[in-house]
Amino acid sequence: MTVMVTGNAPQVLPASEKLARLRLARSENVGPITFRRLLERYGSGTAALAALPELARRGGRKRPIRISPAGAAEDEVAALQAHGAELLVLGEAGYPPRQAEVEDAPPAVSLLGHRHLSDQPTVAVVGARNASANGRRLARQIAADLGGAGFIVASGLARGIDAAAHQGALETGTIAVVAGGIDVVYPEENRALYDDIVARGLVISEMPPGTVPQSRHFPRRNRLISGLALGVVVVEATLRSGSLITARFALEQGREVFAVPGSPLDPRARGCNRLLRDGAGLVESAEDVVEVLSRMLASPLREPAAPPISGDRPAGLPLPDEAESEAARTAVEALLGPTPVTVDELARASGLALPLLQQVLLELELAGRVERHPGQKVALALTPRGAGDSGE
Repeated sequence: MTVMVTGNAPQVLPASEKLARLRLARSENVGPITFRRLLERYGSGTAALAALPELARRGGRKRPIRISPAGAAEDEVAALQAHGAELLVLGEAGYPPRQAEVEDAPPAVSLLGHRHLSDQPTVAVVGARNASANGRRLARQIAADLGGAGFIVASGLARGIDAAAHQGALETGTIAVVAGGIDVVYPEENRALYDDIVARGLVISEMPPGTVPQSRHFPRRNRLISGLALGVVVVEATLRSGSLITARFALEQGREVFAVPGSPLDPRARGCNRLLRDGAGLVESAEDVVEVLSRMLASPLREPAAPPISGDRPAGLPLPDEAESEAARTAVEALLGPTPVTVDELARASGLALPLLQQVLLELELAGRVERHPGQKVALALTPRGAGDSGE
């Protein structure tokens, strides 16, 4: 089907446009926010791909930016189809709707199982891998009761609390968000649980198939877990737990955060107790979560954190004057350092109009000279990628 719906509604994309968006997502220096900015400016993945070389050059890049080949994107789609999974790109009909609201939503996700579950009201239940027996039992019970109240339960397929939450919600619907490729089971001990979720729930990944998870992939997975959900429940977590990273992402995304209190003598309770001191909702049972989220679902005042991508933007908008842009880039780079600052702070300090500032940041990021950080922050890249002299 090749009809494209314009406006803010998700689009039914032609195959060529879907492939172009996947190539854009896999191209060098194109992160989630830059992907969204490029689509907002150029209206399509095809037009954005064509604009990449010039944008990177204007940002100071000396050697050509690496653009994902069409063959690589076709191979990725074929590998997913062979595994029974489906690829969806941001702006496409069927892409998880709450995730699409998040400014740094993954440009592309793969789904395996019952796709409709990603459209349902969802609660994330996360916690410690080395969870206590009581923590696991409570996570299973909370997940089962949330499912009984009509919520889908999302978690990260890790051992401990995550696995218990999935097990508790298998009957009513659960979503496993994995850090590697959708065809890679990690940890191996959860393979039977993975198979059960594929058969009865949904598995989601933003990584290409075959990707073996590494430590840097888990924070990305955590932001996807919180982005899918209305709220995040932390059952057990140490002070340096990845679950606290998930809770932080949830706050940045405008989600509710809940925590189960625990003994101050147990290190696995310290993260939850800190969340409670910082204002998280106290959870003794699923009812505490359902009460808050039911009110939120009934409120007509809820607005998305980030607007959907429009499909009717004219492609090929003229770039700002080269001299004006060069002066703006010089000013922005002088204000940036290795410590991230918000775009709003940068706008105030530079005095630049926001559209020009966003354009300059887009060019600098594609040139590998600026990095995006959570919370709409930017910083100079510690190791500029591709900005130096040619020759590798």
